[in-house]
Amino acid sequence: MVGVTCEAITKVLGDVKAVDNLCLEIKPGELFFLLGPSGCGKTTMLRMIAGFYQPDAGRILFDGHDVSRVPPHKRHTGMVFQNYALWPHMTVWQNVAYGLRMHKVPDADQHRRVQRALDLVQMTVYAERIPNQLSGGQQQRVALARALVLEPDVVLLDEPLSNLDAQLRLDMRQQITRIHGEIQRTMIYVTHDQSEALSMADRMAVMHRGRVVQVGTPRDLYTRPRTAFVAAFIGETNLLSGQLQETGSLLSVHTPVGVLQAAPASAKLTTGDAVHCSVRPEAFRLCRDAPAPTATTVNCLPGEVQSIMYLGHHEQYVIRLPQDTLVKVVENNPLVRTAEVGEQVYLLCTPQDVVVLPREAANA
Repeated sequence: MVGVTCEAITKVLGDVKAVDNLCLEIKPGELFFLLGPSGCGKTTMLRMIAGFYQPDAGRILFDGHDVSRVPPHKRHTGMVFQNYALWPHMTVWQNVAYGLRMHKVPDADQHRRVQRALDLVQMTVYAERIPNQLSGGQQQRVALARALVLEPDVVLLDEPLSNLDAQLRLDMRQQITRIHGEIQRTMIYVTHDQSEALSMADRMAVMHRGRVVQVGTPRDLYTRPRTAFVAAFIGETNLLSGQLQETGSLLSVHTPVGVLQAAPASAKLTTGDAVHCSVRPEAFRLCRDAPAPTATTVNCLPGEVQSIMYLGHHEQYVIRLPQDTLVKVVENNPLVRTAEVGEQVYLLCTPQDVVVLPREAANA
């Protein structure tokens, strides 16, 4: 297993700084995600790790060895492209074996390695078919087998599921996670799909404007974002602007919709700072009657139901709070509707569900 380190990487494409002084450490054997919106530099960074681009500044290290100027075919990586890039006139077997033939691997070893790669992706029974006889998901598995057959130190995946329909994406997530567990290789996966990253990653880096803004486990980034950008990009959130009034065991924030109590923040904040309060839609509890405050539920906001959307596994409410502030509330597994449009309601949340973030981080 190989660890990958990026030291102060910068890459300019035309007049755009695609990657800006990026530092990152990927542990050996991790399934690591580069996550961010289109144009944030994640694919450019992946292509530099592969060797297709060279950094304008900084170094890329594989297990401490500088590979920044090493050509792609000598880095011992395997790449899975978004568009599959299969040879249309070759069978599945021939597509997977192609790289081995180029490396002049002996026939007997070729056969063993192709067989194992097809077994890994569960495509052995389709070995004699050509790509246009396969579904999109099957073609993606062939592309993955073609990368794995080289037995690379690092497997690189560039938005591999973006061309698949919703159910196939779910199936392929499970397949890739299973394969990673079996081969125990470092895998670096680029996507803009938050649900892919949350459901699959060991750790992930959120990128914005060529920089890494936060690295951590999916749970860490979802529950404790460090910036308003991360909070809004990883899933859905409600951002309520306010001013920090008190610090201590609990933070007190004055907002246009009322005072919110929150758990201590990870950022260094002082009284008077302009902040955002991030509250996930599923963290709010919707009630028709105002409950008495308790030790755990001290935040209670009055509002009016503006709209309701039933989605089967959950129901989404839009609630209008004071000062015409709209927030989303999600109730999971809704057996009955809690309130109707136009009804007066109360939103409850615990201090632990309120994440206080520096205001200037919203567009960082």
